[in-house]
Amino acid sequence: MSVASHPPTPVVVAGARPALWSLVLTAVVAGLGLAVIAVNTLVGYLTVGLSQAVPICLGLVGCFAFTVALRLLHRAWWLAVLSVVPALFVLVGSVQLAPEAVLQERGVAQQVTITDVQISGKRHEFALRGDAGLLDEPLVYQGSAPDYRVGQQLTVLTDPRRQVELADAEDVDAAGKRAMLVFGAVGWTLFALLAGWRGHVRRARGRQASAPLPLPY
Repeated sequence: MSVASHPPTPVVVAGARPALWSLVLTAVVAGLGLAVIAVNTLVGYLTVGLSQAVPICLGLVGCFAFTVALRLLHRAWWLAVLSVVPALFVLVGSVQLAPEAVLQERGVAQQVTITDVQISGKRHEFALRGDAGLLDEPLVYQGSAPDYRVGQQLTVLTDPRRQVELADAEDVDAAGKRAMLVFGAVGWTLFALLAGWRGHVRRARGRQASAPLPLPY
């Protein structure tokens, strides 16, 4: 007399999440990155003429939030640390795009000559003389080794509304800042996709390792 064999009892893993859940988490993290870029760029435009500390601080907070979200999605730090590279493009692009776009749109180009320089720490203020005399606004350079010298001639862009500081025309590149934002957005999206896939694999392995073995009959 044969003993009827029972089908194996299916194993139910507590807390298991389908691949769809991983896709949702990946989409949320990728959306967070795009939202950080959009919001900080908008804040940069809204605060044109004010201190750039607002978009800088907000951008730093947004970049940190994306890094932490990437860490939670990936369940490891190394990919989150690598995401700092596109974060630099995001921060610089979102902060500098607005003032440079304003100068390109309504700025007035002037040929000037550097007549004097005032140095305070790493802040260099170069006095400029144009066709109508000395300019009220200096050319400001933050750093230890400026390329500008007294007697040098250059072209600057000045804002007629005096909302944005004048700048060397060669340094104003709004298209370049937009390209930086695109690069940062693409980089963050790729990092989110990679983190989502690797995080899903790591979670699946963890569930398999913690799953109880079926009892033999």
